[in-house]
Amino acid sequence: MTKATDLRAKSDDQLGEELGNLKREAFNLRFQAATSQLEKPSRVKEVRKDIARIKTLQSERSRSAAK
Repeated sequence: MTKATDLRAKSDDQLGEELGNLKREAFNLRFQAATSQLEKPSRVKEVRKDIARIKTLQSERSRSAAK
């Protein structure tokens, strides 16, 4: 699980890359769940929350840049 303070230290490009990695991981986890091969079901929830954290941070940054 990624901390919000760790994410705030990253640049916009790094956040975008991290978001892409997490979305790919979420897809793979969904695929594993569908085929009953999921080892850690709790990881799905962690990945979803990390994606939400990054999207929230990106929207905060875009709003502050617009002002």
